[in-house]
Amino acid sequence: MKPISILNKSFFFTLLGLLAISGAYAQKIYPVIQKPIIFDEERKQLSLEYLEKRHGLQQTTPTIKPVMIVLHWTEIPSLEKTFNVFNSSTLPGARRELTSASSLNVSSQYLIDRDGTIYQLLPDTILARHVIGLNYCAIGVENVGGEKWPLTEAQLEANEQLIRSLKNKYPIEYVIGHYEYNLFRGTPLWKETDSAYRTEKTDPGISFMRRIREKIKDLDIKGAASHK
Repeated sequence: MKPISILNKSFFFTLLGLLAISGAYAQKIYPVIQKPIIFDEERKQLSLEYLEKRHGLQQTTPTIKPVMIVLHWTEIPSLEKTFNVFNSSTLPGARRELTSASSLNVSSQYLIDRDGTIYQLLPDTILARHVIGLNYCAIGVENVGGEKWPLTEAQLEANEQLIRSLKNKYPIEYVIGHYEYNLFRGTPLWKETDSAYRTEKTDPGISFMRRIREKIKDLDIKGAASHK
């Protein structure tokens, strides 16, 4: 067996170094765990009513055709507390600003914990009530956290992973933060029968959206400012 020359040795150790660096910076793969919320006959009927009364869509099944992903934060500090809020089919009576529009409970298709673990609460193409005017075409992603509990690096990476996965499955054109939804008023995507129905949102934060857009810029997905 021939000895390795000095040049070959240099190349060999350089290659090992590059492999070590790439391994050290390889992004973690976050698990996607099924954790379904209740979707009984009551929630199904309320979802169909929501589609018709709020979005003007008459359907026999409460399905959506996703072209958008909307990122949120929960303003609730734990996964289980958030799950419990979403799990009921109907809204608690205390949330009058929402029950006036529908008694269908709020929810999202995905919920990401602070360690980056992704929980799927509903199938991708089943309606979730999470964003005014756009539920019929938007997949919702909630992140455990808020103003008092800033979203984590793990959540940033998990959001990127999930967006890339959903982009591979559906014709996703937009990724927006919840606070940007009003920018779609007056566009063909906007479907809300009550022009006065709106809420003010800040989630998931301007900084988080700036960072996630930098991570997914290779996907050529539009933001809210690119809707025209």
